[in-house]
Amino acid sequence: MNLSNLKPAKGSVSKRKRLGRGEGSGRGGQSTRGHKGAQSRSGYSRKPGFEGGQMPLQRRVPKFGFKNRNRVEYKAVNLSTLQALHEKTGITDFDLNVFRDQGLASKNDLIKILGNGELQAKLNVTAHGFSKKAKEAIEAKEGKAEIIE
Repeated sequence: MNLSNLKPAKGSVSKRKRLGRGEGSGRGGQSTRGHKGAQSRSGYSRKPGFEGGQMPLQRRVPKFGFKNRNRVEYKAVNLSTLQALHEKTGITDFDLNVFRDQGLASKNDLIKILGNGELQAKLNVTAHGFSKKAKEAIEAKEGKAEIIE
């Protein structure tokens, strides 16, 4: 075998249907489009979700739910995360720049400190919000919990 006698496997390539080329072709007349109706006309395209006149699924299923436009979304950071960062890097003053540098939040994220985990070190934390438990834990170790307005 060489490149001069390569050809596709038998039966893998079939001839294209040539429609509307006269009665002798076997595909003249209606050219496989059937009789009348939208699908037999030129320019027809089925709309997305069209189910042949049956009530489409997106209209059969009832609407539900509510999305509050005024919801304030916070990025949660636990006390355990702060403690781990303190042990790893030695940081004691946590502010927005530190959270961003450490990959805990993005540029426009609002940060809220939550009370999950134990805190052993005295930390000064500046964030957009604190849970009651987190604030108490930080202040119990004589640290500062400052809220950004």
